[in-house]
Amino acid sequence: MNHGSYSDTYIRGILNSVKSIAMVGASAKQNRPSYFAFKYLLERGYNMIPVNPGHDGQSMLGRPFYARLADVPEPIDMVNIFRASRNALSIVQEALALKTRPQVIWMQLGVRNDEAAALAEAQGLKVVMNRCPKIEYGRLSSEIAWMGVNTRTITSKKAVTSGGIQRLSLNRASAPGGATKAAAAAERAQTSTGETPS
Repeated sequence: MNHGSYSDTYIRGILNSVKSIAMVGASAKQNRPSYFAFKYLLERGYNMIPVNPGHDGQSMLGRPFYARLADVPEPIDMVNIFRASRNALSIVQEALALKTRPQVIWMQLGVRNDEAAALAEAQGLKVVMNRCPKIEYGRLSSEIAWMGVNTRTITSKKAVTSGGIQRLSLNRASAPGGATKAAAAAERAQTSTGETPS
C-alpha cells in the first residue's frame, strides 16, 4: 500500500467500521493534542480507551486508563498510536499479541514507521500513518468546513446528523480538485434514486 496517500474510501471505510479505539499515548492534560482527539472521537460515538502507563489507575473523560493494550478487558477495533515513531513497532507487536487482534493500526500525525506498518499488514491489519482520525473524520463529514477549511467534500444531500447537533455522518462523496471516481459514483447513486445533483 502507498502510505503517502490514502483514498477517502479507505479512510471512510475504517472510520465507519471501527467501534472501539485504544489510544496509546493518551493524555488527560486538556492542552494536549491527544486529549482533543480523544474527546472529539468519544463525542462521535466511538468507544475510546486511553492507554498510558503513566496514568494507569486514573481516568479520562470517565474512561479508565490502562497501562498497556494487554490490560484492556474488551476487544479493540483500532489502535491509535499517539507516541513517537520509534515506539510504533513495539506497540504493533503488542497489538498483534492480543487474543483478539485489532482490525486497524492508525499512527497519528507525525508518526510513521514503515517496519511497523509492514508487520501489521503482513498479519492482515489495515494501516494508516501520519494522519489524525479526528481531522479525517471532520474532513470527511464536512464538520471541519464550518471553520472555513476546504474538505473536498461535495454533496447535494442534506447532512445526516448522528446523535446530536452538528454531528455529521461520514457518508459523503469527496472531490479533490474536481471530478473523481467517488464523486462520479455519488452522482450515479443520486441519479438512480431520482435525486438531482447540485
